[in-house]
Amino acid sequence: MKNFFKKAFLVLFVISIASCSDDDDTTFIPDVMTITDFVTDNADYSSLLAALEKTSLDVTLNGNGDFTVFAPNNAAFTEFLNGASLDDVPLETLEQLLRNHVLATTETSTDLTTGYVKNIATNAGTAINMYINTSNGVVINGVSTVTTPDIMTDNGVIHAVDKVIPLPTMLTFVGLDSNLSTLATVATTTSGFDTDFAAVLEGEDSNLTLLAPDNDAFDALGDISGLSAAALEQILLNHVIAGTNVSTSLTTSYDNTLATYGDTVDNLSIYINTDSGVSFNGISTVSQADIVASNGVIHKVDAVVTLPTVVTFAAADATFSSLVSALTRDDQLDENYVATLSTANGTSPAPFTVFAPTNDAFTSLIAELDGVDSLADIPEATLTATLNLHVVAEANVREENLMSGTVTTLGGDITADAMNLTLTDANDRVSNIIVTNVQAANGVVHAIDKVILPAL
Repeated sequence: MKNFFKKAFLVLFVISIASCSDDDDTTFIPDVMTITDFVTDNADYSSLLAALEKTSLDVTLNGNGDFTVFAPNNAAFTEFLNGASLDDVPLETLEQLLRNHVLATTETSTDLTTGYVKNIATNAGTAINMYINTSNGVVINGVSTVTTPDIMTDNGVIHAVDKVIPLPTMLTFVGLDSNLSTLATVATTTSGFDTDFAAVLEGEDSNLTLLAPDNDAFDALGDISGLSAAALEQILLNHVIAGTNVSTSLTTSYDNTLATYGDTVDNLSIYINTDSGVSFNGISTVSQADIVASNGVIHKVDAVVTLPTVVTFAAADATFSSLVSALTRDDQLDENYVATLSTANGTSPAPFTVFAPTNDAFTSLIAELDGVDSLADIPEATLTATLNLHVVAEANVREENLMSGTVTTLGGDITADAMNLTLTDANDRVSNIIVTNVQAANGVVHAIDKVILPAL
């Protein structure tokens, strides 16, 4: 009898719920509705479902998490495939493409703002970006528009979109980011370049790092209309480094850009300093790092990285601070070293080969000289003669071109040993060349571990 009344009560309870449901038109959904559940239950997303299943991402989007999915419908996939089938798309490519539609956070339409967000696709192990523009609806990477926002599920949110979103290239972001509009215009519309910058930035296998000056950086540079196409091209190439170098992989060191010395194939050097943020050649600082595309990475910078002189590297690299102090000592100003060593290539006495003593080399020199306790104590004539011995004029002598024998500097002759990379002065003191081929636009710098002295 007890069981009978329990069952009767349960039946009446269910009937009462059903009656209420009929009265207020409330729709009851399952206790759990994941993103995968929603896609599975909607026939207009059958192509998306098939793609998710092929890559096992349906499992990911069926589990715990906070996701945002920009979901292309069947029509979007049909347009994207253009007569091909999903089976024609390599599995790895398809997985990256789908990941390019997924954020690892839940972002409703009101959360989204114009700018960059990271999705779960990767390049070199780093999450790829997408560029969101909310000035008129929500547009992703300039190609795909949200048609139905904020379909909430238990593990995130779905925004229906009208296009499949291709993996972005560096050109995608340069073209879309309004803060890079000057760079886009200069790089892609200037006539007379040998380099097709649009093709470089769009190339599937480019694998480059772009230091992208913002509009303010170009404004600060001033009028560039008087520059030749060749000069402007080299400046742009000086903002491109081979390899996808995210900010965490950069260290204080020298690298090379795609700019070249004169008409040679020798790439210009660039000095990277990561002591406080990331700066280049001591003149340009990263303002926004790690805008990752499928073919490289962009770091926005606050100044145009102009072509370096040998002075640029001496000033930027703290390893040469003692040398800079010596060159700019009050009694050396008449020698005008900074202006002379900044002479443009092709104008005498450029180019230069500079054997640059490190700070440790100067410290060792001070300990070696009698009556000298600091750089300031070195007699004027001795310092002038010493500095001149470190500069070869009208020659860009790289390591591979260095020959054993006499080397004529501005201060006299020294002896080079190309095999052992040493320099010997008039006192038979031997300096080791410890860093080679720091290539500037007007010469080359080699670091040495001992100051070269005139005959004592």
